[in-house]
Amino acid sequence: MAFAITQTCCSDATCVSVCPVNCIHPTPDEPDFGTTEMLYVDPASCIDCGACADACPVDAIFPADLLTGPLQVYAGINAEYFADREVVSSADPAPNFHSWSPPTFDRAIPSDFAPPDIAVVGTGPAGMYAVEDLLLHTNARVTLIDRLPVAGGLVRFGVAPDHPATKRIGETFSRLHEHPRLRLRLGTEVGRDVTVDELAGRHDAVVYAVGASSARGLGLGGEELPGSVAATTVVGWYNGHPDVPADAVDLSAERVVLIGTGNVALDVARILTADPDTLTGTTIAPHALERLRTSKIREVVLLARRGPEDAAYTSPELLALAGRADVPLVVDDADPRTTAAIDAGTGKAKLLRDLGRETVDWTAPPAADGRRIVLRFHSAPTGIIGDTQVRGLRVTGPDGQAEIATGQVVRAVGYRGVPVPGLPFDDDRGTIPNTAGRVDGSTGAYVVGWIKRGPSGGIGANRTCARETVATLLDDITSGRLPVRTRRSPIAALAARFRGR
Repeated sequence: MAFAITQTCCSDATCVSVCPVNCIHPTPDEPDFGTTEMLYVDPASCIDCGACADACPVDAIFPADLLTGPLQVYAGINAEYFADREVVSSADPAPNFHSWSPPTFDRAIPSDFAPPDIAVVGTGPAGMYAVEDLLLHTNARVTLIDRLPVAGGLVRFGVAPDHPATKRIGETFSRLHEHPRLRLRLGTEVGRDVTVDELAGRHDAVVYAVGASSARGLGLGGEELPGSVAATTVVGWYNGHPDVPADAVDLSAERVVLIGTGNVALDVARILTADPDTLTGTTIAPHALERLRTSKIREVVLLARRGPEDAAYTSPELLALAGRADVPLVVDDADPRTTAAIDAGTGKAKLLRDLGRETVDWTAPPAADGRRIVLRFHSAPTGIIGDTQVRGLRVTGPDGQAEIATGQVVRAVGYRGVPVPGLPFDDDRGTIPNTAGRVDGSTGAYVVGWIKRGPSGGIGANRTCARETVATLLDDITSGRLPVRTRRSPIAALAARFRGR
């Protein structure tokens, strides 16, 4: 029986590289890699060897015939991806899909070059994929820096605590912390503890993997009222982020409106409506778990500007949300366009066909029995209502403006990068301007991840991104574009490291 890839797929293509019959697609050199929601196993070509399952860093791959509960649907999802593609046999001498293996560097640092000293700022996935490339493919000495007292970045503080398999990739990254050519410096912030110029003076190159740590604003009236909070704050709150106070999120409102329907919004909706007992033993912050036990939330509304066929969430995350037996997921069908799209089954709308539908009375409080999540499409926020506290959200609807009674609004409309003092910054895109990872106008400075390309793509997208940046960096070293620093003798350098310099 074939294997199947399931919900927690991180798309980093480790499974692709170990498959002996090239049955996992899309591969990193195929057009839809990076835009597809996940990777898929071709059941007609899979030989049931299990190499992909052994290699998967997030435990997302299982024998299709052993899938149970909400994961059973993934046997069909994997097969459906190949339905309009010619079936590829492992014995086919000229398969439709070309074979793929991880690329190797087409150049090496010459043996007469001293090992470069490279700093990587940021311990999230983007930074760690860059570190992995540097340590495994070069003789570089790496100093890994993070402003927080613990490593992990978005794997530690961005992934929901009820997604332990996704968090497991952090264990793979953390093994690199013990590498003999790596020095880890936590609690060190660029711009506070060390400057860009100081880092540049101590290293041959610096790779900035600082992510996109701020929340995008909506520009709505009332956005700064108590009761209006960014999803980044909620995510940091339940993950125990050091920058987020324990009392940052108020759970006293019976109805919470989440503006946005991306995967982060779904994570927040799922955690706010979860039975606290199911989160016991996870990585959820103790203060968040305690507050959830006394939460008054009965209804979470996911508000989408566009229709269900164009929803921002991925299909796996929606399927997981819809598959919960204890928390119903329903669709507000007040807008006939929503009903028409679901009935037509176009795009992601077909995933909503089996959900309950009702025309919700948004002026009334939610029902007191149990909790639920409501999807409302074709509805854009136009203003947050309240004087000293949020008491409602004004939105568009099929009959003009409408008001949703709520005491809590969570803005889940995306992340945004913040400037690094001493480096250029594109304020429109929220990124550091760069060419293939090389920071424009800053010799020896490089970027990777969301600060390089903007806040798009999941964990796996950072692997390809890091590969490009590291290749650019190596090319600059070997071509002489980076200035050669005066190097201390190996003994002096080693002594300096022991002194903590």
